[in-house]
Amino acid sequence: MEVVRPQLIHRWISVFVLICLFLFEAQCFYLPGVAPQDFMKGDPLMVKVNKLTSTKTQLPYSYYSLPYCTPKQIVDSAENLGEVLRGDRIENSPFEFHMREPQMCNVVCHIVLNAKNAKELKEKIEDEYRVNMILDNLPLVMPIKRPDLDTTVYQHGFHVGLKGQYAGSKEEKHFIHNHLTFTVKFHKDPQTDAARVVGFEVKPFSVKHEYDGEWNGKNRLTTCDPHAKRTVTSSDSPQEVEDKKEIIFTYDVEFEESDIKWASRWDTYLLMADDQIHWFSIVNSLMIVLFLSGMVAMIMLRTLYRDISKYNQLETQEEAQEETGWKLVHGDVFRPPINSDLLCVYVGTGVQFFGMTVVTMTFAVLGFLSPSNRGGLMTAMLLLWAFMGVFAGYASARLYKMFKGSEWKKITLKTALMFPGVVFILFFVLNALIWGEKSSGAVPFGTMFALVFLWFGIAVPLVFVGSYVGFKKPAIEDPVKTNKIPRQVPEQAWYMNPVFSILIGGILPFGAVFIELFFILTSIWLQQFYYIFGFLFIVLVILIVTCAEITIVLCYFQLCSEDYLWWWRSYLTSGSSALYLFLYAAFYFFTKLEITKPVSGMLYFGYMLIASYAFFVLTGTIGFYACFWFTRLIYSSVKID
Repeated sequence: MEVVRPQLIHRWISVFVLICLFLFEAQCFYLPGVAPQDFMKGDPLMVKVNKLTSTKTQLPYSYYSLPYCTPKQIVDSAENLGEVLRGDRIENSPFEFHMREPQMCNVVCHIVLNAKNAKELKEKIEDEYRVNMILDNLPLVMPIKRPDLDTTVYQHGFHVGLKGQYAGSKEEKHFIHNHLTFTVKFHKDPQTDAARVVGFEVKPFSVKHEYDGEWNGKNRLTTCDPHAKRTVTSSDSPQEVEDKKEIIFTYDVEFEESDIKWASRWDTYLLMADDQIHWFSIVNSLMIVLFLSGMVAMIMLRTLYRDISKYNQLETQEEAQEETGWKLVHGDVFRPPINSDLLCVYVGTGVQFFGMTVVTMTFAVLGFLSPSNRGGLMTAMLLLWAFMGVFAGYASARLYKMFKGSEWKKITLKTALMFPGVVFILFFVLNALIWGEKSSGAVPFGTMFALVFLWFGIAVPLVFVGSYVGFKKPAIEDPVKTNKIPRQVPEQAWYMNPVFSILIGGILPFGAVFIELFFILTSIWLQQFYYIFGFLFIVLVILIVTCAEITIVLCYFQLCSEDYLWWWRSYLTSGSSALYLFLYAAFYFFTKLEITKPVSGMLYFGYMLIASYAFFVLTGTIGFYACFWFTRLIYSSVKID
């Protein structure tokens, strides 16, 4: 019977106590901007407007780019770097709410359209643009009843307008949603009478408002009158969008008490019904990938154990010469590859990406990057990318020194500039296209300067620091000596052709992520919230395992066929999964999206190219290090004279 040591018990108790203390502290910890706010009856509620978005064009526009009612002074809300890059433009609005004080038929303003305004509104209605608003950090949603499922789904924002035809006419007209019925849901504290906002919903209507006499700003509407308790309930007589047409913007505010607590108020937004969500299929796919990974690992361990035992039992030199397989290439397996400098750069960049991904995912799983912290995810990724530069420099310098390189500053500069440089050029071209469309998604000059400063002011110096430390360390020693004259690689079987094995190697890592990839693409391009970071973290772990194992297996087969050129192939084997990612993105574009404009299509493929390039660097580095560890392990395990 095994006896548990007292020291071990004390250690576990200490860990448990620390976890309890952390959880206790976390109860009273809130992120900036997402702390609960209490409102007493009559307190003003700030309604803010955000960008206009469309899944058809993917080009956001500022709310006030359309002829909507404006407040006396438009004030931009403080935005973080992530919000600006997402195209968010959060500004104040002319809507005035007071907590638990319903309003009926409030007139916001009266405008008369000109030809330019009418054209802009028609274009936005044609492209199905939606208006986004925010109240107490909650986005505005529109409830839609689904009789087939007997449930209510929530659509982000409301459409600018709609297209339709008058009875008996075939001509299609454009109508604007000019009357909004807001519903503010609140959770009341029974002891203090204070309340917290837990929901923000809207029902839009298109109404041609009528009134007596000339408009002077004080007229009583006959279509919507708070005195006569007459409110808008339908769009039977809609407001047409045409030149010289007058539009009166109005709104109602209703307050509804809710049992939903403040801590759970985002559940409604995150549990948006989507027919494509099949949790069991996700779990099933993950389990299959795990099972395959386990099988691959078991086969590899058994085969290798038998090989090493057989090699170590050979008694004479003659027997050793008769043997074939991976032992025969021991004198060439650690020979530096062609373009070793470039490999060092890509491996260093991959380490930088890996560090950024793991830390970002950890923060996301812990809830620091929830949807309520708008723009937080992108801001965190950019900052972490810059700070992880120290690991990029260290990894590239260590590998470079192992390849007997001497110009460490040259390799450091390449590591600091190559990948970010390519991405920045692509991003700059795409930003110019957005700017040409006069979209609010275009990154301003000040933000572009901040990105360049982040790159050259923080990332580049940190890459040099890491590289200096890495190059000062003693070089990594090879477990076997390298021959002076390279051995000739024998003719390979068709299935060991580099291109074929590289393309086959990328299938399994892609298979580990492609279901999750569907949800990520949907959240990005169809403006939905992505929140299942726990699942994404599991998928990341499985991706790492599958990249490592498929590369090790194919590397082992390659060495067994006496092909020692494994350096680049190990990187490209798992990195080729990025090719499948890009092909899947193209498939998603043609089957799920309704993008018709050339600029929007270029934006989609441009950003997906950047994402695929980053995925290539990440997965390639994982495969390379797995293969690097594997080859060093097996060649240090056999007796070589």
